[in-house]
Amino acid sequence: MICYREGVLKVTALNETHRRMGARMVDFGGWDMPVQYSGILEEHHAVRRAVGMFDVSHMGEIEIRGPEALQLVNYAATNDASRLSIGQAQYSALLYEHGGFVDDILVHKVAPDHFFLCVNAANQEKDFEHLRSLNRWDCEVEFASPRYAQIAIQGPRAQETLAKLTSVDLAAIRYYWFADGEVCGAPARIARTGYTGEDGFELYVAPQHAPRIWDAALSAGEEFGIKPCGLGARNTLRLEAKMALYGHEIDATITPLEAGLAWIVKFDKGDFHGRAALDKQKATGVRRALAGFEMRGRGIARDGYEVLVEGALAGWVTSGGPAPSLNKNVGLCYLPLEAASAGRSIQVLVRNQPVEAVTVPTPFYKRAKA
Repeated sequence: MICYREGVLKVTALNETHRRMGARMVDFGGWDMPVQYSGILEEHHAVRRAVGMFDVSHMGEIEIRGPEALQLVNYAATNDASRLSIGQAQYSALLYEHGGFVDDILVHKVAPDHFFLCVNAANQEKDFEHLRSLNRWDCEVEFASPRYAQIAIQGPRAQETLAKLTSVDLAAIRYYWFADGEVCGAPARIARTGYTGEDGFELYVAPQHAPRIWDAALSAGEEFGIKPCGLGARNTLRLEAKMALYGHEIDATITPLEAGLAWIVKFDKGDFHGRAALDKQKATGVRRALAGFEMRGRGIARDGYEVLVEGALAGWVTSGGPAPSLNKNVGLCYLPLEAASAGRSIQVLVRNQPVEAVTVPTPFYKRAKA
């Protein structure tokens, strides 16, 4: 949902709820959003051990409808939407002609002629115009963000919490599938997706229903220790799970092949926007790669810090900070391909002082399968 407070910051339908609950609010890319409620560590552990809930209504929604909707989606995005069944979702990307990211997105197949896209908050208007500029098929592209609020319920007790609010068979929704039904009597799209590395659901509902559903979910999850969570915990959770953040691991200067996201690029499906650049990069070879690292010396790697290999400047930190689930300080960085393999000694410049670190396999955290 997009609306404005005093013509300055955009606010979601849950803004008054966050303020009533005493959340610490920050300007997040032009949105007035909660960064934390009870504290980042407490919220992080609630999601890993029980259940947490996030307002992610700042995210954008775009709908593509028409007889040739699939043709547009498959040309505009890197993954192969023709492989989707109705009720299935996939992670994908929109690229510029030179192969860099316009955005990373989630594509949901609602019907053969209807696709529902969830896109990043800061990119939603740009993504909409990008899709419209590529559309030469018999379909329409709708900027649908004002019609949706989005609530994420994440963690091992997420299903038990949400089950109290809906008659939809949640157990039947597999990972990266969704179902349309009702939550608290309101129409809702219930997707088994998320940005935390845990099991959970993302609910798409009309903005007017969001406060009631939020309060009902807090009551439903009380016995499990549910916590309302802010952007701070969302960031530590996604970092542990090595989930890319636009403007950090991916942007217009980085390709999916460099970002470790070649798996969302389906070269066998035919032409797509940005393919020629990726074909060339694939033929000549990728020169840099995204690597995970753990700090061995004292210090926390922060976004933008420089990285040294054998004393020479070699790359930069895209995301860094504590990993509360692991009790370690970790990060992601771009390095020359030959230096990006696990087990490589590197140094991170922390306040202009080199601090020892080592590259490690990722994701840093991976939940145990039920």
